[in-house]
Amino acid sequence: MPNKKYFMESEEETLRLVLKTDVNNVKKQAAWAGLKSGMRVADLGCGPGLTTATLHELVSPNGEIVGVDFSEQRCQYANTNYKAHGIEFICRDIREPLKDLGLFDFIWIRFVLEYYLNGSFDIVKNIYKILKPGGILCLIDLDHNCLNHYGIPNKLERTIYKISDELQIKANFDPYVGRKLYSFLYDLDFKNIKVDIKAHHNIYGKLKEKDEFNFLKKIEVAPQKINFHFEEYSNYIEFIDQTRNAFRDERRFTYTPIIMCRGKK
Repeated sequence: MPNKKYFMESEEETLRLVLKTDVNNVKKQAAWAGLKSGMRVADLGCGPGLTTATLHELVSPNGEIVGVDFSEQRCQYANTNYKAHGIEFICRDIREPLKDLGLFDFIWIRFVLEYYLNGSFDIVKNIYKILKPGGILCLIDLDHNCLNHYGIPNKLERTIYKISDELQIKANFDPYVGRKLYSFLYDLDFKNIKVDIKAHHNIYGKLKEKDEFNFLKKIEVAPQKINFHFEEYSNYIEFIDQTRNAFRDERRFTYTPIIMCRGKK
């Protein structure tokens, strides 16, 4: 099994994950997927726990939720900030057997499979084993992740695509996993499969502070983790400066589709 190295890891990764979580969108997505009060839920790849706590609101007062993540740092943060009655956080690798966690009515896996270009379907097959018959599996991820921009310099756009290509090779990253989610459920014979597509990023005009932090942090951390060589720039600082200026340009347009799939076992 590949190691658990996470190419986005940094001192500010927990903060990035919290800031980019839109609680209202989580609630809408969960309601669309069929989350109901009283369910037993698994939030797999739960990160710092904000999404887990949000889902817990929807299954309260009688439901319960287990958040699972392989990052000890994130699990510690989640236990410190979101632990409550009906919420449990466990530090585990979702590629490993999970049967000891029991069975769940609803399993949520959001923005996780993109980190497993090789192995994402195996993860879904593993998750399948802890879903009750008639239970709901909800898969949510991005397509063309960080790749759709207009109005940025040509060499910056070329460099972003090259970074994405190398991340696929060196870090097992899948910027196109969103389009695969339906087939995962179909191949496992899920019933009542539903798919919805919306804009996750829809950025134009003045750049919001949280979007700037999220995008710039991605572009700062990921290339360094794979020792990316900036062929068209004199140095890394020049690349970062051009990226920052391009994203702050109010003429720039950026979007990313989010694809949501849910099905019943």
